[in-house]
Amino acid sequence: MLSAALKGAQRHGGCHKPVDFTDEDQVDAARDNGFSAAYLNSSLSVDEVYAIYRMIHAHNLELLYIAPERFAMAHFFETLRAVPIALFAIDEAHCISEWGHDFRPDYLSLSSIAANFRDIPIAAFTATATAAVQEDIIRKLALRNPFVVRASFDRKNLFYRVEKKIDVEKQVLKFIKEHDNAPGIIYRATRDSTVTLSNFLTKHGIRALPHHAGLSAQERTQNQNAFSKDEAGVIVATIAFGMGIDKSNVRFVIHADLPKNIEGYYQETGRAGRDGDPSECVLYYSAGDAFKIRYFIDKLEDEKERSTAEAKLARMIRYAAVNICRRRQLLEYLGQKYEPQNCGTCDVCVGAYEQRDITEDAQIVMSAISRTGQRFGRLHVIDVVLGKATKRAVQLQHDKIKTFGAGKHKTNDHWRAIFDELLVQELLVQEGEKYPVIRLTHHGNSVLFGKQQVMANMRPEIRADVIKKVSRTEAGSQFETFDQRLFERLRAVRRRLADEQGVAPFIVFSDRTLHEMCRYYPTSVERLWNIAGVGQTKIERYGDDFIKEIKGYLELNPQLQPDL
Repeated sequence: MLSAALKGAQRHGGCHKPVDFTDEDQVDAARDNGFSAAYLNSSLSVDEVYAIYRMIHAHNLELLYIAPERFAMAHFFETLRAVPIALFAIDEAHCISEWGHDFRPDYLSLSSIAANFRDIPIAAFTATATAAVQEDIIRKLALRNPFVVRASFDRKNLFYRVEKKIDVEKQVLKFIKEHDNAPGIIYRATRDSTVTLSNFLTKHGIRALPHHAGLSAQERTQNQNAFSKDEAGVIVATIAFGMGIDKSNVRFVIHADLPKNIEGYYQETGRAGRDGDPSECVLYYSAGDAFKIRYFIDKLEDEKERSTAEAKLARMIRYAAVNICRRRQLLEYLGQKYEPQNCGTCDVCVGAYEQRDITEDAQIVMSAISRTGQRFGRLHVIDVVLGKATKRAVQLQHDKIKTFGAGKHKTNDHWRAIFDELLVQELLVQEGEKYPVIRLTHHGNSVLFGKQQVMANMRPEIRADVIKKVSRTEAGSQFETFDQRLFERLRAVRRRLADEQGVAPFIVFSDRTLHEMCRYYPTSVERLWNIAGVGQTKIERYGDDFIKEIKGYLELNPQLQPDL
């Protein structure tokens, strides 16, 4: 019997024009595990579509991936009614909810499934449903007395951290070079920044490709396939544009711009470490990003929509700027209580920050803002604090005020961090669109005149190495080590087999499966059966190749003994 897997339509930028999801990875994986599977999307020719319909009518398919807008087509309903269907599985189900972070009108057509197929089970899946979204999914899909499973949102193998955004292109390049060509995804807010960063990385020797709605369908598919098949190490994508990638060995996800909400951020970071091995999630944050998002939120005409967007952005800013356990913030937002006092796998919990009294520094900044008339942006105010006699400062005689040079004993980056903290604590406010200026709030004035203290978790410069060390070692201490030399040899075997099959390498075996082979050195089919991710179909297709490679490696290294 046929099972229908409904996948989300991709979006063009911030609009909701549907384009069929690219399900090649999912179909390849299903076929590699012995299922007869296919997908229907806009990349297929008319003849290919007719071929799929013939397979449906002939009952030759077990799994079909389709996009939700097809359920608005009467002829498609008639086709499904003519064949036995075992199950409808709806992925990204939060998209049907207006309370979800990624509401898509096309999903509303799925509400007709329950009415038209009363005797067929319906399953709905999402990784990012709050309690309100969960109830909305049940109601909109008209699920009948559903069995609800709310699993843990805690991805223990992911290390979360936030960095102050200073020169983000150089920061990203440094991070990637420290991670030894590991595959990763970088999210940016706009098409232009996506292309710019991709070109910058390529210029510096990183195999990076862009992925956004401005590219042709052919370019997007080519770039996506190159990433899936390890021909490109990094994909740079717009945040608003969904990616049909199910690559299991993504070792890092970087957000080079602030996401609009925590649900979207959690879902995007969830592309890392799907094989269960340690992976990193890095967000580069500046208050300027939040200001840009607010600018577009303010233009929303619907008051309810605007209010919801503002509340979601406020929680996202809190996550990025308030230095308390990142994991706790994520899980509690999603409705899961987190008991441990220290997660051990985020920058805050590993000691990258320390709480300090920043009242004196806050007063220096606020005095400079006040004495310059609260009519300038942060860059000019920082120049004044640092005592830089710029042409503008001299012309305005700001080099004569009492605060000029009061902070010259500290760095530009330090004062940027102080600004960010004061904006987050709402002691300062940024106003204006094209040329924003900084003003003091009521509470800011209280600090300036010594009536209120300011405390903040700040990152000491001397602890900068702690993050790198912990995120790459202690964060993965719960995972066993493996034979790196054998891993590289097995990767080569996997790549060869994947090329022969015309699929992505992780379809053959995930990194996690290879890592386990590199711990236990299976040299027979019986031993291979005990490796996670290995089943009958894969043993028949690939078992001999990997056993042969492992045996050859052990012959060269007789001191190693299989232990399985």
